[in-house]
Amino acid sequence: MSRAMKCIAFAAIMLTATVMPARAATEADFKAAFAAADAAEKEAGRLRNQWTTTEAALAAAKKAAETGNFDQAVKSAAEAEALAKASIFQATSEKQRWKAMEIR
Repeated sequence: MSRAMKCIAFAAIMLTATVMPARAATEADFKAAFAAADAAEKEAGRLRNQWTTTEAALAAAKKAAETGNFDQAVKSAAEAEALAKASIFQATSEKQRWKAMEIR
């Protein structure tokens, strides 16, 4: 992963951390957050650019939810969504940027 993509992923993760609710998360909160993360990950898959870090965050979200720790589950799901969106951004931007790098 390039330095620019790492910065984008970090920024996305930090953004999700700042919008987390102050109240305790519920199972419904987890399900909504996980559904959003899963949808973004499926889109990344369609673009053939899934990151292993996204898969790890999704697995961590499921594990936390199974133990009833919905605050951590929502946090991990939000991280997974941010990573998936960053991978989507990477795939779509590189689809166009390679043209600028082509030897003429």
